[in-house]
Amino acid sequence: MSDKNRRPEQNSIKFKEACKLMNGALLKYPQGCRIGRFIRREKRFFVSVELDGQEVKAHTNNTGTMLGLLRPGALVLLSPAANPERKLKWTVEALGQKSGKSFFWVGVNTSMPNRLLGAFFEAGLLPWTQGYTKLKREAVNGESRLDGLFTGAGLPELWVECKNVTLVEDCEATFPDAVTSRGAKHLQTLMRLKAEGARAAMLYVVQRPDGRCFRAADYVDPAYAEALAEAAACGVEIYAVVASVSEEGISYAGLLPYQA
Repeated sequence: MSDKNRRPEQNSIKFKEACKLMNGALLKYPQGCRIGRFIRREKRFFVSVELDGQEVKAHTNNTGTMLGLLRPGALVLLSPAANPERKLKWTVEALGQKSGKSFFWVGVNTSMPNRLLGAFFEAGLLPWTQGYTKLKREAVNGESRLDGLFTGAGLPELWVECKNVTLVEDCEATFPDAVTSRGAKHLQTLMRLKAEGARAAMLYVVQRPDGRCFRAADYVDPAYAEALAEAAACGVEIYAVVASVSEEGISYAGLLPYQA
């Protein structure tokens, strides 16, 4: 039976059953991951890491500041490059963070939110997508490329943009950690799509466990915070999902309330 033919109570049961997956990794890291120690960041995409007593260069696709995470000696979770010919043999997946006596990983790989969008959808962990049957990744609309387009019989198109959240201040998960004109452009696109009759949503994937709510980081990028507030007022849906990071991979860990 397809999702569109399910009775509402069946969809509810499906969602509750899927939530049992929270303790298992929906996205597993490649085999051969290693743990090193952070030395320094070099330029935009390079990080120096101590691994087996040697200094190695690793790739990071995170162009943000990773504020508060790049501390000398911090643990770094590295995954091996899929292409053996790649110059940089390691990719930075997560950085270790200590809070009192506790330790947790913060996922900094910015390709994960797009992948998690599909994984969460397939697992039935996004109740606001119920009734939608197809997801097109990297969907183009005008001059913008958004992370996802959901479609379903009799339903308006649902356009979604995903962002990775690594910054927590005073128990508030916040985005962005650096000024992002591109992020503001995505919000403008979503507002236009909403005005044209589609559904539009922002999905913030918080790859750390210590946030109690989500809001825009107005102290980092006031223009983005203003644009997000405008988007929410225009009917753009705002969701924040906690993604639990382990050395095995990433799992679903619940929702955070959005604070305008």
